[in-house]
Amino acid sequence: MRVFNRYSPKLVAKHVTRLFSGRVYIAGRGRFDFDNGWLKAPEHATISHYKTVEEVNRFIRDVYQEAIGEPEDRRSLPASR
Repeated sequence: MRVFNRYSPKLVAKHVTRLFSGRVYIAGRGRFDFDNGWLKAPEHATISHYKTVEEVNRFIRDVYQEAIGEPEDRRSLPASR
């Protein structure tokens, strides 16, 4: 279990993507499990838990998209002639 004394979503996302499964504790936010490289909300989650999961998973999604080289919005691709 990794303990984060300060909430930094990028740092949490980096940890989750590297270890792929496990548990983290974020001071002021609570305990979270992660599996398959994604942060999951606890069983008895509050709104702050869901917001934290949403924010961290957004950073994780960005890391995965950057790794495979896909743009976030496919409509932003230039039209081929």
